[in-house]
Amino acid sequence: MGEVYDGPILEIDGLSISFFTRLREIPAVMDFSVSVKPGEAVGLVGESGCGKSTVALGVMQDLGVNGRVVGGSIKFKGRDLSQMSSAELRQIRGSEIAMIYQEPMASLNPAMRIGQQLMEVPMIHGGMSKREAHARALQLVTDVKLPDPERILKAYPHQLSGGQQQRIVIAMALMSEPSLLILDEPTTALDVTVEAAIIDLVKDLGRKYGTSMLFISHNLGLVLDTCDRICVMYSGEAVERGSIADVFDGMRHPYTQALFRSIPLPGADKTARPLVAIPGNFPLPHERPEGCNFGPRCDYFVAGRCDQGAIPMLDVPENTRHATRCIRHD
Repeated sequence: MGEVYDGPILEIDGLSISFFTRLREIPAVMDFSVSVKPGEAVGLVGESGCGKSTVALGVMQDLGVNGRVVGGSIKFKGRDLSQMSSAELRQIRGSEIAMIYQEPMASLNPAMRIGQQLMEVPMIHGGMSKREAHARALQLVTDVKLPDPERILKAYPHQLSGGQQQRIVIAMALMSEPSLLILDEPTTALDVTVEAAIIDLVKDLGRKYGTSMLFISHNLGLVLDTCDRICVMYSGEAVERGSIADVFDGMRHPYTQALFRSIPLPGADKTARPLVAIPGNFPLPHERPEGCNFGPRCDYFVAGRCDQGAIPMLDVPENTRHATRCIRHD
């Protein structure tokens, strides 16, 4: 580890990512900024297709052949990831930044026993001995609350349930004690009771290991429950950013408000607070409107103001930690 770094673990500043087809450039993420401090959990929320997974792939520098960062920067512990060699990136990806994907089986090798897969990480990246790695694997399988850890380590992935597989994937991600854990919809493939258990688990492990987390989800309830700060994304842009309390108590973007109205919150009275769908449709990346992306679906839209040029993130008065991309936020 060497010297102690005390700035943000992850700092994304003005990030723009596009995908290039033969015909056109399709902007997937525009002018996106968010930071994650040491030991902090930041939630990234938005509908499918808003660009949140693209941000995660940008952090992992894994945008494929067609994807490219066309503006802004992604810094990890103060160093720009785009300036690193592929060898440095490999080292960081394996040991310092870990990612948990939606589908646990995508991260597990069906032909290898669970124990071998877990031990591989610290033995390759951390130079651990086989005995140390086995002890650490046993510890983590216990930490992720799986029964009979010894038996689990000898099992193959197909012998475990979906929830157990996802716990193994979490254990695998934590094997090398990463500074940053990215969770991309980690509970999509699981049923609700398993989901709740996995979320509690992630919270506990985050506290135990002091891991910083970027938690990507379309489920607002989950993010409110797990994170310290939240960033709401719509159509490739951040539209609201702040602490959970700031955003929950004083939502300043019409999309955030609409998102809250359209989800069932725990303990809410369904008759007193009926769910309201957001009218209209999400704009396609190459058909975004002039001005505010949310304009065509917004109750507060004012022609001549909201459709004039790009709208910046603005600080909410009296609170520099809370920002929103709405010129009528008051």
